[in-house]
Amino acid sequence: MPDTTLKDRALIRLSGEEARAFLQGLVTQDLLGLEAGAPRWSGLLTPQGKALFDFILWAEGEDVMIDCEESQADALAKRLSIYRLRRNVMIARDESLSVHWSMEAADKPYDPRLMTLGQRWLAPADEGDASAAFKAHRLSLGITEGVAELGSDKTLWLEANARELNGVDFAKGCYVGQENTARMHYRQKVNRRLVVVPLGQSDPARQIVAYPDLGLAVDHRRVEDMAALPLPDWLAEAIVEPPA
Repeated sequence: MPDTTLKDRALIRLSGEEARAFLQGLVTQDLLGLEAGAPRWSGLLTPQGKALFDFILWAEGEDVMIDCEESQADALAKRLSIYRLRRNVMIARDESLSVHWSMEAADKPYDPRLMTLGQRWLAPADEGDASAAFKAHRLSLGITEGVAELGSDKTLWLEANARELNGVDFAKGCYVGQENTARMHYRQKVNRRLVVVPLGQSDPARQIVAYPDLGLAVDHRRVEDMAALPLPDWLAEAIVEPPA
């Protein structure tokens, strides 16, 4: 099998009897229903509903593993520690496991955002690095992630296509940024979107980041300015027929 370890990802373990209840009041996903083998993409937002960090949540017994950008792991752990106060929650990086990805691991869970992203799982690290291959595949499907593409306190969570990519549970209770996120959803007022475009069609005034080696860029575009762009089916359908 080709290399599977994503060395640009890190894991933060939250343990302690209040770990799930603690995260439940902070992030966009329902932690109380998180089960082994069924990861969930989630975000930690500002009170205004803008993305600070995005990550994938995994159940590890009663513990929760946060699969996040390696470059942002310490900052995320520090931010979570600020919210912890006196709660019985331990927050620490876990170096014993790594994040893995493959398009050929049928016995592993699918990436929670889109099945065509492939399979994703946690296991000890291998020697190789699949980070570049996964990034190219992810962007080819029009999926953005991480601070370089979403920004930090710059992009509203639903503008990052969180609704379409299963990144928010609208039935759970309150979390940081919930009010504005829910209002945008129920009023169908997502006026701008992050979109992956061919580099030659990127608008410099709207460009977030460019990847010349892949011939792609991430733009933050108004929905009405996206008609001529080669959008992936999942995004084109959401723009034409927003959910009821």
